[in-house]
Amino acid sequence: MTDHYDALETRDPAARETALFARLPEVLRKAMAAPAYANLLRGTDSTSITSREALAELPVLRKSELPALHKAAPPFGGFVADKPGSFARLFTSPGPIFEPEGRQADPWRGARALFAAGFREGDVVLNTFSYHLTPGGFIFDASARALGCAVIPAGPGNTEQQFELIEAYRPVGYSGTPDFLKILLDAAASTGRDVSSIKRALVSGAAFPKSLQEEMKSRGVEAYQAFGTADLGLIAFETPARDGMTVNEDLILEIVRPGTGDPVAPGEVGEIVVTSLDPHHPWIRLALGDLTAALPGVSPCGRTNMRIKGWMGRADQTTKVKGMFVRPEQVAEIGKRHPELGRLRLVVTRAGEADAMTLRAECASAADALLDEVAATLRAVTKLGGAVELVGTGSLPNDGKVIADER
Repeated sequence: MTDHYDALETRDPAARETALFARLPEVLRKAMAAPAYANLLRGTDSTSITSREALAELPVLRKSELPALHKAAPPFGGFVADKPGSFARLFTSPGPIFEPEGRQADPWRGARALFAAGFREGDVVLNTFSYHLTPGGFIFDASARALGCAVIPAGPGNTEQQFELIEAYRPVGYSGTPDFLKILLDAAASTGRDVSSIKRALVSGAAFPKSLQEEMKSRGVEAYQAFGTADLGLIAFETPARDGMTVNEDLILEIVRPGTGDPVAPGEVGEIVVTSLDPHHPWIRLALGDLTAALPGVSPCGRTNMRIKGWMGRADQTTKVKGMFVRPEQVAEIGKRHPELGRLRLVVTRAGEADAMTLRAECASAADALLDEVAATLRAVTKLGGAVELVGTGSLPNDGKVIADER
């Protein structure tokens, strides 16, 4: 497990950190040439943002806000200074969110993920992600071609035609969802079609539990996961170590407490926030709404970048209580007003055919006065009454959940 895409993957972590933050001020300067970033980052001295601590002081941009922002100022919400015609391809995702593809080689940063999954120059790859309007198909297509692979732009569905392509071109690799890979393998087995050329796969876009991973392996396919978005491309990927996901190069990944931009302690579950260093389409602290936790140490495969556990749920746990929205940001505000509290979890239930909520709060030493103060803050922040339960430090699970809707 010492085969790496390039020397960047195995460099000293401190050297990587230094290199990333040496580039960040110029990327910030170019980002602020776009009107929306100029407004969001008003007053920021880009030359001073040279560390994680300084970056954490900047506001987050929530992906959930992008559809409204893009609609108000099409096509990119004012977050891209370059004109649409300067890009190679232009896409849309549900929302809608509009995404441009850059003209540089490997614009979605996926070649490393494919390489880690065993893909090599000269391989033929069956790409079954959709090529229609959304960037998924092109993300993996461009990444495979940057690695030197030939790509069959198959898209999803139409298994009969897929079999004809597989039997003619004998692809060694597959990219697509794990669900469609299983559909292909099952259909081939039941109809006697030969798909035995497929030996490795990079899958994304759906859950890939250990049981399905083992099933793929038993059928002769070594399949690895990648985590990405239509905005950023490939963010993290599995390696032969099978020990979490390694964060991609040229990205700064933070894990923050849901509803805030505050980094969590090492090992704590929180929301993924990504800053990209593409000067033509930079993202500055884009909060994805996905939960994860960092893993300690260096991967056994030798790659030295930060590792995450993978996707662990959604950070946007907004729910309605008695007809009013309650948001993670409000729970975070309660914590800010009471720094003596640790983890917080607002549990929403039904009692007597009515909505009810209880704020469970970790606290080293409970007192009636504090209980009353927190209850008053809960009402002031949410405009709703609720019970408060003070529990011991470490009592609440480390899963990133701050609102639990149990109705």
